[in-house]
Amino acid sequence: MDYFLIEAVNALRASSAVASERKKKVEAEMIEAGLLPKLPAEKNTRDRDSVGSAMGVVGGTGTLLSEEEEAVRARLEGIGMHVGANFAERLCRDKPLFTETLDAIKFICKDIWAACWEKQVDNLRTNHRGVYVLQDNAFKPISRLSSWDSRADALHKAKLYVAMPAGIIRGALSRLGLQGTVVPEVTSLPQCTFQVKLPKNT
Repeated sequence: MDYFLIEAVNALRASSAVASERKKKVEAEMIEAGLLPKLPAEKNTRDRDSVGSAMGVVGGTGTLLSEEEEAVRARLEGIGMHVGANFAERLCRDKPLFTETLDAIKFICKDIWAACWEKQVDNLRTNHRGVYVLQDNAFKPISRLSSWDSRADALHKAKLYVAMPAGIIRGALSRLGLQGTVVPEVTSLPQCTFQVKLPKNT
């Protein structure tokens, strides 16, 4: 699955760039037709050609890149949700219903993790109030990531590659009847931590 993820990120990056351009074109046509209000003048100040404005253009591009990365991240998480939901359905088909939330989280840590990444979670912690922390010390999807630039750049790239696994966890939880948020955190490669927050009444 990790090789698939590498190619999926690149394909979705190109796809989301095309979709973003298409959206901007449609918005421009709607503004011309008078269906949308004109954009504020602030957005147009970035397009200066002077040498002194080079930093502003880079800053503007940086903002654009983060918007594109957010679009890729959202698409990866959506794919992950479908995969996780279907994995959970197939893997718990012959198991009895989970009576406790902790049992469902353990199912994700053992069965889903083994099916996706060929090992179990290294550490599971909880505060018994709806917050669970899943830690993998050698997380397979980011174990091969590196960067020529710096370690910080590799960590920045890793945040995009953990979006699909976060979606897998969220999708599996939703299929098990638990709605919550999953926040991935990468502080040092290849270690990854997923913080799962569930409503208190579950």
